[in-house]
Amino acid sequence: MTNDRSRDITQPLEALHANERLKAESRFLRGTIEESLADPITGALRDGDPQLTKFHGFYQQDDRDLRDERRRQKLEPAYQMMIRLRLPGGVCTPGQWLQIDDLARRYGDGGLRLTTRQTFQLHGVLKHHLKATMRGINQALLDTLAACGDVNRTVMASVNPHESAVHAAVQEQAKAVSDHLAPRSRAYYEIWLDDERVDPGSNEEPIYGPTYLPRKFKIGFAVPPVNDIDVYSQDIGFVAIAEDGELQGFNVLIGGGMGRTDNEPATFPRLGDLIGFCAPEQAVELAEAIVTVQRDYGDRIDRNHARMKYTVEDRGADWFRAEVERRLGWSLEAARPYRFDHNGDRYGWAQGSDGRWHYTLFIENGRIRDWDDYGLMSGLRAIAEVHEGEFRLTPNQNLIIANVPEAQTAAVDRLMHEHGLLDPARQSALRRNSMACVAFPTCGLAMAESERYLPSLISRIEAIAESAGVGDQPIVIRMTGCPNGCARPYLAEIGFSGRGPGKYDLYLGGGFHGQRLNKPYLDNVGEDRILEELGGMLHHYGRERQDGEPFGDFVIRAGYVPEVTAGREFNL
Repeated sequence: MTNDRSRDITQPLEALHANERLKAESRFLRGTIEESLADPITGALRDGDPQLTKFHGFYQQDDRDLRDERRRQKLEPAYQMMIRLRLPGGVCTPGQWLQIDDLARRYGDGGLRLTTRQTFQLHGVLKHHLKATMRGINQALLDTLAACGDVNRTVMASVNPHESAVHAAVQEQAKAVSDHLAPRSRAYYEIWLDDERVDPGSNEEPIYGPTYLPRKFKIGFAVPPVNDIDVYSQDIGFVAIAEDGELQGFNVLIGGGMGRTDNEPATFPRLGDLIGFCAPEQAVELAEAIVTVQRDYGDRIDRNHARMKYTVEDRGADWFRAEVERRLGWSLEAARPYRFDHNGDRYGWAQGSDGRWHYTLFIENGRIRDWDDYGLMSGLRAIAEVHEGEFRLTPNQNLIIANVPEAQTAAVDRLMHEHGLLDPARQSALRRNSMACVAFPTCGLAMAESERYLPSLISRIEAIAESAGVGDQPIVIRMTGCPNGCARPYLAEIGFSGRGPGKYDLYLGGGFHGQRLNKPYLDNVGEDRILEELGGMLHHYGRERQDGEPFGDFVIRAGYVPEVTAGREFNL
């Protein structure tokens, strides 16, 4: 069904969502950000500016653990900024790692967060340190432009050390798409890098225009047989097709997305539709055409309905493909066969096709800092000081120490052991396949704990799994503190989304390699009920699983949940 509200070009500005008016009047993302930075009275930005600074790569937040106490003391909230880098494919040099480490220690909360989109987040940056932090990131030859906001965000790329040549070609495409779709506004450079001020002209954003996109936009490149980026969850998913170690092109998926809103059945997670195949040199042009269709037809009145998945759902993938091909002036080829077999990371050492080595290190929930009994941040800094290759951040919040010459592997091993980075007690099969969003205390959308709670819940589930004889099974478990789905819980074999303090919705039956949505199983339940239900299922799984059968497949075969084939079924 066509959504006639969706075309911004037919609607007067006053009829659109307030964010659309804010963008249109922002002078291409300038707003009053500089005035906000100059105000010494408050740690917050002016009204409206926190929406615009997302395009610059950071969110205004406050420490929610301190809200009540500060309110009692008649103080404003403990405002702080979360800065997210734009890092196509998650690749950075050891020198860049050291510079980001320095900034986190000097201006942030002393740690780093690896995200589910293969980039860094710095938490706890105060307003008066913002400019110094942003300039430091630029001096590392990195940026935060478009890491957030209603634009194309960090472009993901599959991390597969077994296929180094193909991965290198895919990484180049991911960076090319990221650079091409980055905003052209000079606001970022004027505000943070003191570039010459210019009067914004009408052509400052040739792709996006003055109101940018209706909502955030996500692109990812996967290299089969590994679906580590969860390619079906992307607005645009590019699936690499290779023959004899050479990249031939990409199958193209459109309309994936994870976010939903509780008690609003019109919102749901959705898997992308396969619409065809393109050559490598066509990927950038194709990505732009798809973005402009969403720019012109996405919903700009209801932000809950503004993601491209709803445009594809309402108008149909065939209509969307035809409109894209009309703008391109050429047609996509028929999709080519491909196969995925998992969406996790392969840990430990692996040798690439070029003879170099790669070590995939488990980082629980992406959080890097030094604890009393675990010097993770210092250990990685020590490795960065001697490493001759690069670092690759994985879509599962882990880290690959990549392109290590064979002669240097022993030195890397020694440093990992010296700093306790290989402690087997921290790396069970369940824990290695788990993932959580940040949630409390900093995310303003969080309704329940996630990162701070999931490790203890995993420990309890591990004990049950061991008693059921399935402790060594790699079951994908993901948790978010709200239904937005940042950790992609709706693709997990066991998924949780927060409903309130200590309460979660429980989902079951996602595909082991990200090919199938899960299904709601329990609503608004606490830990005791969760463990009771999972305990029975895990023991059932231990008794009756078939050879090689993933847990997500078993709970469907055993009748705990039906198989979900479309996001519309998610709220039934």
